[in-house]
Amino acid sequence: MHIAVILHNIRSLHNVGSIFRTADGAGVEKIYLCGITPTPLDRFGNVRKEVAKVALGAERTVAWEKARSTVPLLKKLKREGWTVVAAEQAKGSVPYTEARRRVKGGKVAVVLGAEVRGVPPSVLKVADVVLEIPMRGAVVRQAHHPRHTGRGKESLNVSVAAGIVLFSLRHL
Repeated sequence: MHIAVILHNIRSLHNVGSIFRTADGAGVEKIYLCGITPTPLDRFGNVRKEVAKVALGAERTVAWEKARSTVPLLKKLKREGWTVVAAEQAKGSVPYTEARRRVKGGKVAVVLGAEVRGVPPSVLKVADVVLEIPMRGAVVRQAHHPRHTGRGKESLNVSVAAGIVLFSLRHL
């Protein structure tokens, strides 16, 4: 199976570095850095120390490309025969454990979204499958409490979610 990763507007240099490292471990062929997602090199070609510190060299071994916009990139990949899988909690999403039924191998492009807003509806419309990681635990329960302060999260860090989804796809 061929796997590519598309990072849509990921802000954190540390998250980008962590995803590079995880992608290397999962055998990802290429990472597309879309929108405001930072690249491993700054505009002057200098190494971004924050990415390199976490990536531990994976930013040099995993191919990457900067793409201005996510939707046109995904449409191009689909024309080339890639199945687009978005990782997001959304209407119609299925648990990531269902990937085996929904994705038949070949070429899979995994979209991961911004830390706060996730994958936007415009990108989800292009996806062939939307996978989610079901959440449990106190933080999720507290998020729905009447006196909730709004600080609880109902999702994982994007780099952790990347690891779960990428390694689950490897088992197809």
